[in-house]
Amino acid sequence: MRFSVNGASIEIDVDPRTSLLDLLRDHLGLTGSKKGCNQGACGACTVLADGQRINSCLALAVQYQDRDITTIEGLGELDALAPLQQAFIEHDGFQCGYCTPGQICSAVAMDEELRRGLPSHVTQDLGADAIEPNRDELRERMSGNLCRCGAHNGIIDAIKSVFGEAAR
Repeated sequence: MRFSVNGASIEIDVDPRTSLLDLLRDHLGLTGSKKGCNQGACGACTVLADGQRINSCLALAVQYQDRDITTIEGLGELDALAPLQQAFIEHDGFQCGYCTPGQICSAVAMDEELRRGLPSHVTQDLGADAIEPNRDELRERMSGNLCRCGAHNGIIDAIKSVFGEAAR
């Protein structure tokens, strides 16, 4: 199978029943994406497939051949964090850090959804030219990513600081 992961072309022979998460973690050594519930309920395994967020624990790797997969490792470097990664630090958007990679990948895709004008369940004006990334909107859009430590306020503050209206 052929993959593009974090900008690198990869050809690998794996069982077609292998999940994308297991491919990333067990076969490619990219352990940033976490195996939380392994049922698609917690979001710890969230990665980007062609810029869209997916639960990699529910995706078969074979379904994502020849697509651009981005993990937390592909968003920044140790000496040059992505703006959202830095914001999570500055706003205490993590405690144990287990959910953080999935939260950050999800927020990156969420910003693109906002830019494209895709409404959520709480979007007030479906005819608006732009969707205001207010706290309710951000909380709804990030509801697929659970934080068991209670860092939700810091997570929302970090996202708003990078992707809020002032940053557009």
